[in-house]
Amino acid sequence: MRFSLTAGAACAMFAFAAAVQAAPATVIKAGRLIDTEAGKVLTDQVIVIDGDKIAAVGPAASTKLPAGAKLIDLSKATVLPGLIDAHTHLTSNPRIHGYLGLQNSAMRNALYGARAARETLQAGFTMVRNVGADGYGDVALRDAINDGDIVGPRMVTAAYALGIKGGHCDNTLLPPEYKDVSEGVADGPWNARAKVREMAKYGADVIKICATGGVLSKGDLPGAQQYTLEEMQAIVQEAHKLGRKVAAHAHGTSGIADAIRAGVDSVEHASLIDAEGIKLAKEHGTALVMDIYNDDYILSEGEKAGFLPESLEKERQIGALQRENFRKAYQGGAKMVFGTDAGVYPHGDNAKQFFYMVKFGMTPMQAIQAATIDAADLLGWKDRIGSIKAGKYADIIAVGADPLADVTTLTKVKFVMKGGAVYKDEAK
Repeated sequence: MRFSLTAGAACAMFAFAAAVQAAPATVIKAGRLIDTEAGKVLTDQVIVIDGDKIAAVGPAASTKLPAGAKLIDLSKATVLPGLIDAHTHLTSNPRIHGYLGLQNSAMRNALYGARAARETLQAGFTMVRNVGADGYGDVALRDAINDGDIVGPRMVTAAYALGIKGGHCDNTLLPPEYKDVSEGVADGPWNARAKVREMAKYGADVIKICATGGVLSKGDLPGAQQYTLEEMQAIVQEAHKLGRKVAAHAHGTSGIADAIRAGVDSVEHASLIDAEGIKLAKEHGTALVMDIYNDDYILSEGEKAGFLPESLEKERQIGALQRENFRKAYQGGAKMVFGTDAGVYPHGDNAKQFFYMVKFGMTPMQAIQAATIDAADLLGWKDRIGSIKAGKYADIIAVGADPLADVTTLTKVKFVMKGGAVYKDEAK
């Protein structure tokens, strides 16, 4: 079928294209701006945004503003880069754990993830690292967000977490006749290498492994090592060869130490880390991602949410220890990155962890840096996010009060921008 444009229609199309190209810039007037790279607060700043990137940042008195720019007045707010949670499970429903979780398909969990993604973005977290999901649900969620089909944060995804048969990353809730084995199970170095290749093939940005037992799994001990050093070395070598970083779930001391020796990029939880583990983490530059808020939710709401009795008992045993070891790791000079295990507790409550990071040793600025520039560095995105600088994505949030005076202010985010688009504006 042939058709031709009329002169009027052609003119209209060209006019539309010109209007898009000449779309006005956006200028944010920031009363206080947290410079996460320098670790200081700037006052009376303007941020010039062109498209999805930051074009310029500087003092209001001396920064040239583009003609006709749209103004967003945050002069009475504290402005900072979008927050990053380096340990989430967006496709996990926090109110369905243990045997209750068997009722949901991977597809249903992925659809739940659309809600969780929106809640996470509304809370000011413009980037997450999702470290494990069944059915490649997190990969699908990431792609749907990137394609504009749903609203949510930027995502780095792991797909299935890798682990041993019968271990923390396997499904141990069903009896033998079901012969149910998680897609992430890989025993032995070469099987583990093959599984890394499989995850990469189907869209994983990062590789997640289970070096030890866990709290929320049935029949294992959090402190017991599962993957051997040889297996972890094979996984890390293969992942790094394919351009993927490795995150290791590890609660116990030997699993933590061997994961670091194997070359993982981050250790998740690190609940029982000892002086040797802290020393190794510091020497290797391994990030520790310690989820020290969710103990509150597990012990207060866990029974109602279906947590197994043995999981609640394991949490009672190691929750307080993890918080004290967070303090020791921080004081020992280890690299600390913000990560919460969202999905264990309700999505959108991520910022509740800041209180505990400060309570157990960090300054508010250090806690904010752990959730911005330091997290961006771990994810390999430091050149794109984590600070408000020219050339980076316009991922910007604002709160009404001063988070350096009261870090819990970060649980009350008033303004959210991701990639130059405003998703929340209650700052007026």
